[in-house]
Amino acid sequence: MVARGEKPFRGRQLAKWLYERLATDFDEMTDLAKGLRAALALERSVSALDVLRVQGAPDETQKILFQLRDGHTVEGVLMRADHRWTMCVSSQVGCALRCGFCVTGTLGLRRNLTAGEMVDQVLAGKRILRDMGNDATLTNLVFMGMGEPLLNLDQLVAALGILTSPQCVAMSPRRITVSTAGVTPGIKRLGEADLGVNLALSLNATTPAMRQTLMPHTQKWPLDELLGALRAYPLAARRRATLEYVLLADVNDSLDDAHRLVKLARGLRCKINLIPFNEAEPLAFRRPEPRVVDAFRDALLAAGMTVSVRHSKGRSIDAACGQLAATLSPRSHAA
Repeated sequence: MVARGEKPFRGRQLAKWLYERLATDFDEMTDLAKGLRAALALERSVSALDVLRVQGAPDETQKILFQLRDGHTVEGVLMRADHRWTMCVSSQVGCALRCGFCVTGTLGLRRNLTAGEMVDQVLAGKRILRDMGNDATLTNLVFMGMGEPLLNLDQLVAALGILTSPQCVAMSPRRITVSTAGVTPGIKRLGEADLGVNLALSLNATTPAMRQTLMPHTQKWPLDELLGALRAYPLAARRRATLEYVLLADVNDSLDDAHRLVKLARGLRCKINLIPFNEAEPLAFRRPEPRVVDAFRDALLAAGMTVSVRHSKGRSIDAACGQLAATLSPRSHAA
């Protein structure tokens, strides 16, 4: 606004309309002069994306299909746990890493998202919750959607700055988690940015050979260096990083795997999140039996680890971990 010759308070007014009042059109911004609103409408757009479809029942998990201005599509997910609502945000159109247990990887990388496109997913999610009523509000964010966030680090950092700024979306960094498949330089740079957000590492294997098989494009970041970067990541007191571990039947779910995972986690300020594989075409892996998941969890607990099992939400609408593919046509079983 100052660059346009306006007073600084106009910028604060604009931010309030965008991030707090969730305006979708400049005409809604009634405390801005008509001439200014008209000029802005000619030069800018309020949002960088449109909501094409929302799947799922209100008050439960909802998958949102977004269309970007260039026609590409990405997906986000709103998830409810008690009175908390978490939004899963995408950072890229597709993904270059091609992890064997993730549908997004089968798409390849189309392009990075801009900071605005990431923030606009969040604002769209906030509008959906507002329109639901019942005092539903967005409480948490996880960058675990389509793409590898740390391979789009500059735009991610810019988005996180807007999301955490008291003058913008004003979310607490403690309620934001960035998940990575293991981009060691990105972990270091995210730590140097000193944003205070949580970090989750998608580990999924306890040996370099198995990790290279499951996540072949991560071989450039050796496991020992990766864990060293995680150990050095700045965490506030009483906060821990998360080790995410997708359990694949007869692949990485043995008790030997559990014991090796304990050794890797020793010395890390971390908690372990076990994720039973969410089956989806065209992936060939299978979900472990519940008894296998329980045995794996119990082995970690017996060794003194802090462990949780993620009961993935939205599997029936392909909205669970690893299932996002931004399809334009609904799956046959979609709500």
